[in-house]
Amino acid sequence: MKEYKVVIIVGSLRKGSYNKKLANELIKLAHPQIQFFFAEIGKLPLYNQDDDEQPSKVVLDFKQQIADADGVIFVTAEYNRSIPGVLKNALDQGSRPYGKNVWAQKPAGVIGTSPGAMGSALSQQHLRNVLTFLDMPILNQPEAFIQWNENIIDKQGNLLERTKVFLQKWLDAYSHFLKKQLN
Repeated sequence: MKEYKVVIIVGSLRKGSYNKKLANELIKLAHPQIQFFFAEIGKLPLYNQDDDEQPSKVVLDFKQQIADADGVIFVTAEYNRSIPGVLKNALDQGSRPYGKNVWAQKPAGVIGTSPGAMGSALSQQHLRNVLTFLDMPILNQPEAFIQWNENIIDKQGNLLERTKVFLQKWLDAYSHFLKKQLN
C-alpha cells in the first residue's frame, strides 16, 4: 500500500493555539498510509524579493519540506477576518522567486478553528483564493469552520466524540481527494 506524506501548516504561532490542538487531533485520526509532519513557519524571515537570489537556509529547508510532501493541510486561525500574516508570509516564501513555486499541484485541505461565531470561515475563503492562484487543487467539500467552545471539547480540553466523528469525515474526504489527485 502506497504511503503519502502530508505536511501540516498551522497558521497560528501561539503556544496554546487552538489550531495546533486541532491539527494534533487530525493526526490522531489519520489513516495508516498517511504520514503527517509539521512545517515550521514561525522562523521564516519576512519575504523580501531582494533575497530571491540567495534565500536563507531556513527558507530553503522550508521549501524542500513542501517539495517533498505529497499534499498539504492548512489549519488556520482567523485574524481580522483574514489569514494570519505569518501564514501569508509562508505562502509567499514557498512561491517565490517567480517560476519556483513549490505549492503547485500539491493537493490542499483547508480547515480551521476560532472562538468566533464563524469559526474561521472568512480566513479560509481568503486562503482558498491564494491557493487557487498558487495552482493547488483544493478539497472543496466538506468544509470545516469550527467554533472552538464548550460544545466541541470537554472540561479537560479533549475533543468530544461527535467532534471527532466530524473531523474523521473531513479527514476521510481529504484522504480520498489526495489519493485521487495523485493517481
